[in-house]
Amino acid sequence: MKKVFKMVLVMLIISVTLVLSGGCAKKAANETNNRLEEIINRGYIEVVTEPYFAPNEFIDPTKSGSEQYVGSDIELARYIADKLGVELKIIPLEFTAVLSSITEGKYDLAISALAYTPARAEAMIMSKGYYFSEDSPGYGLLIRKEDENLIKNAEDLADKTVVAQSGSMQELFANEQIPEYKELKRVSATTDGILMVEEKKADSCVVAKSMAQLYIDANPGSGLSIVENFEFKEDKSLDGTRIGIPLSEDALAEKINEIIDEVVSSGQYEQWYKEYTEYAKKLGL
Repeated sequence: MKKVFKMVLVMLIISVTLVLSGGCAKKAANETNNRLEEIINRGYIEVVTEPYFAPNEFIDPTKSGSEQYVGSDIELARYIADKLGVELKIIPLEFTAVLSSITEGKYDLAISALAYTPARAEAMIMSKGYYFSEDSPGYGLLIRKEDENLIKNAEDLADKTVVAQSGSMQELFANEQIPEYKELKRVSATTDGILMVEEKKADSCVVAKSMAQLYIDANPGSGLSIVENFEFKEDKSLDGTRIGIPLSEDALAEKINEIIDEVVSSGQYEQWYKEYTEYAKKLGL
């Protein structure tokens, strides 16, 4: 009987010790769960982007390594790194992977021409806006010039094949603001969708007009055009291109918003955008 009592007592002591040690470990983890401090301590920040959306982020084929990634968003990422006093590491991914990597907390920031959506706001912290629709021509439809008399708005796509970037605002517009289509194809990059229209694998691509115009200007023989006098409706209360931040990283989000305030109020981001629009044109993108 005494042996049984001793065994029970030992088991009880072990259980209490495990609970207490677990609680201490959890407390320690919570105390160090600050990504901003972690970034500063490690000396670098990891930023994910999909580098196929000029002038925000694109590849300069004349350069190599991290230097090949350029654009107004890349300048913003570099500015953030400089403000934090750390090295910038650019991680290029497909757009859907950009979103999921931040949702999973794998990387520090997503700077990839992200627009606000309620679903994204539930999956990550969305920063303040740093580029707004009033500064850009918005979203529309890319078609072939030969179809200009056939496709003049979203209602004309009922018997057409439409393409949009997966996980993007363009896909959201296609689903919510095109009444009917024959088929909706999803691609990992908008440039792939543009090529599908050019190669007659799709009839129309939902695009950011500024990005599509850059492609048309750089490829005058493509036979493509943007539907005139048509634009998808955007919720102005949710306006602004934003940075994606892992959930619960409030200190990091606060710092990022401070930096965004700086580049917006000074007009610096708008200047970068203009510079890289010309840069992309010279590269023929």
